[in-house]
Amino acid sequence: MNDIHIFNHRAMATHFQVRIAGEDQEYAGQAAQAAFAVADDLESQLSRFRMHSQVSQIARLAPGESVRVSEPVFSCLQLAKKMELATRGAYSATAAALQSQPVAPQWTLLNFSVRCERGKVELDLGAIGKGFALDRMAEVLRDWSCAAFLLVAGGSSVLAGEAPGGSAGWSCGLGDDDSPCRYWLKQASLSGSGLAVKGRHILDPRTGQPAPRLYRAWALCDTAAESDALSTACMVLPESEIEEILAPEKSWLVFLQEKESARPLGSRARPDQV
Repeated sequence: MNDIHIFNHRAMATHFQVRIAGEDQEYAGQAAQAAFAVADDLESQLSRFRMHSQVSQIARLAPGESVRVSEPVFSCLQLAKKMELATRGAYSATAAALQSQPVAPQWTLLNFSVRCERGKVELDLGAIGKGFALDRMAEVLRDWSCAAFLLVAGGSSVLAGEAPGGSAGWSCGLGDDDSPCRYWLKQASLSGSGLAVKGRHILDPRTGQPAPRLYRAWALCDTAAESDALSTACMVLPESEIEEILAPEKSWLVFLQEKESARPLGSRARPDQV
């Protein structure tokens, strides 16, 4: 794997990395910069910490008001709505809103517009925005005909394209770099959620209280937006409910940490172990 080129970039308050295999280094670098430009653009639109971002504009809506948004913002919010429904509300883009208002806000999407129905639509896309960025970055790399890639967002999310030549996939672990539980990943995304870095920062959107799970949860999905949101929801849900949610979703797989090991849930086939 000597022909793997690695490029780094800072965006969305985290460290992004692009690894590209089987391409000329200069060409790979140009493709990586094009992908990083997508992450930068999405940050300018999705960040709640930027006063002029579209997410900040949404937060300023009064009930009955609406604002037109760009295609990427609309698509990201559509995915957030989809994952909220699929996880029975255990994932929500407005989970943090209960810290500043007594009931969760209500909002609707229609024709590239966001309408505030109740409360203040305080969106925090931290649990899906980085994954959405990885998915859009992957589209750019494929447009550049860079099919064998691995995209990384911090220590929590990876998205793999095709395997590097002569290998079974990209070696990805559940947890730290020295984790003994590693899999060959290709054409899939793996995301993890836990309390080790930020403490009990994950909130149950239905109650506003900290998530009850103490050990990490990982999700393996086809897209990084899905795996990010699902791993977050699994920090909130009891195991019995996770199994019910996974039953109709054949492309989802969850790993729940149990001290020194991680137990899989779901019917998706596990990748080969390294």
